Parts: sequence; C-alpha cells; structure tokens
Amino acid sequence: MRAYRIAAEGAAPAFAAIPTPVPGAGEVRVRIAAAALNFADLLMIAGRYQAMPPPPFTLGLEAAGVVEACGPGVAHLRPGTRVAVFAGHGALAEAGCFAAARCLPLPDAMGFDIAAAFPVAYGTAHLALSHRARLAPGETLVVLGAAGGAGLAAVEVGAALGARVIAVARGHDRLEAARAAGAHATLDTDTNPAPDALRAALKALGGADVVYDTVGGEAFAAAFRATRPEGRILAIGFASGAVPPVALNIAMVKNISVLGVNWPGYDGFRPDTLRASLRAALGWWRAGRLAPHIGHRLPFARTPEALDLLRRRAATGKVVITMA
Repeated sequence: MRAYRIAAEGAAPAFAAIPTPVPGAGEVRVRIAAAALNFADLLMIAGRYQAMPPPPFTLGLEAAGVVEACGPGVAHLRPGTRVAVFAGHGALAEAGCFAAARCLPLPDAMGFDIAAAFPVAYGTAHLALSHRARLAPGETLVVLGAAGGAGLAAVEVGAALGARVIAVARGHDRLEAARAAGAHATLDTDTNPAPDALRAALKALGGADVVYDTVGGEAFAAAFRATRPEGRILAIGFASGAVPPVALNIAMVKNISVLGVNWPGYDGFRPDTLRASLRAALGWWRAGRLAPHIGHRLPFARTPEALDLLRRRAATGKVVITMA
C-alpha cells in the first residue's frame, strides 16, 4: 500500500510502498477514505513535535474510513464499521492499524471528509472550552487564528456554548468564514497588525473572559493585556512560530489563569474525559449545531501541496486528503 512517510530522522517526507499492516491485540485495521492535516504534521516533519514517533513512520494525525480487520480483544468494532480515528500518526496512508479505543463510530450521514476533519479540531475546542476554561453563556471568547481549522472549530463550539465570540484573523474572506461559523464580531490583523493596535481593538469590544490562542507570539501578548479580571487564556498552539513569555505580575494583579491544553495528552492520563468530550461534540454535529468547514480537498498524490497550504497559512478551515 502507499503511505506518506518519514524514513529517517531529518529526512524529508516522501511517498513509499509498504506492506499492508496486520492489527495486533486491541487494534483494528482501517481502510482510509480521507485524512485531515494539522499544524502538528509540520512540526513532525521538522522534528519538533512534543510526541515524535521514532522513524520510520507515516504522517497524519486523523483519518476516517472503514474497519476491515480486527485484532484479538476488540469487541465494540467489527469489519464494515465506519469510524473516525485519532491516529496520532499513520493517517496519511491507504490503510493503517490503530488502537480500537481511538476509533469513533460514525453516524451514517457523516461523510468521510467531514469525519476526518472532526477529531482534532472539535475534540480540542470542546475539551478546552467546556472542561479547561469552563466557558459560560454570556462570557466573551476571543479566538486568535480564527480562520484555520482549529480556530473555526473554537468559534463554533464557543457560540454553541452561548458565548459572545470575537474572531481574530487575517483578511476579509477569512473573517467571513469566521462570521459564518458564528462569530459575533471580527478583527482583521491586516488592519490591526501591531500588538498595541490589536489590544486596543479588543478592549474597545469589551475585552476577553476567555482567549483561545492557536497563534502565540505578539497576538498572545495583545490578547493577554485585553483579558478581564479572572479571565482564562488557553494556550493551544504556536502557529506564529513564537512561544510568548507570560507576564506573571499582570496575571497575578488581574487574577488571570493561563491554561495549557495538550488534547492528545488526555489520552494518556484522562482518556474517559477525552472520549466523553468527543462524543458530546459529535452529538452536537448530529443536532446540527456544528458544521465543519473544509477549505481544501486534495487527492493523496497532492499531499505535499496540501502541507504547503498549512505552512504558508493559506488555508481557511481544514485541509483534507482524499484517498480515492
């Protein structure tokens, strides 16, 4: 079968032909129909992800497809079950073996492209906002990097939780996507590029109770200064490439909490919390409360081009790879 892999430490990713894997105990083999890309894929390529698998390995954090074989000890899945998978790695291939516990059975109405785009973005947003930040109805949520896959999911989840959502992103068209996802107000970083200008614009809109930050860098600094007393800042990622310092004196004076969110980490120490959150988010999709935005669908052969869209921050919503 074909897979998009890193063969050795420091090597560039490339397509390779590898044997079709056989599921071990507690695993299922999934015939993959679609996979979604994430910023973490770029970090793995650069060797900078916090949970690097040893090479050789296949890239891709999340996928959707059909179970075609079950290993010993798998009771809740059977061949023919449609699933979404939080793979961690291994999703950018025609098939893969994954822990059955990481496979989520899908509603019949959910297409594989939507399902592939769902676990990481919506799982992170739901767990971060409902569990970590305890976002309450009527509070103001500021989403930095609101036009990417993770950001748009946070806009949708925040609106579904009853928050007033301020979306921060670059460019009119990208902010239109945030408005369509439920943002009540938007700020264009092309118009407010400097931290002081962004901070002033956020304060003019009343400031933040919760900040969902996928960007880091100067955007974090601006939002931090515009956070209200007892506000919560969720550190989700650093798409800007800069890990910002935290002014603890201001956090102390304003009683601000800075909360790290490593969604995959919950699989290691609180897996029940992760799975319950993901099932709840899937229930919201069934109820029509969430509508994942896929900005680009590209065939498997164009995976390098798709990754470059993420690298240049040129994608709105999720980038999905289709295997057919």
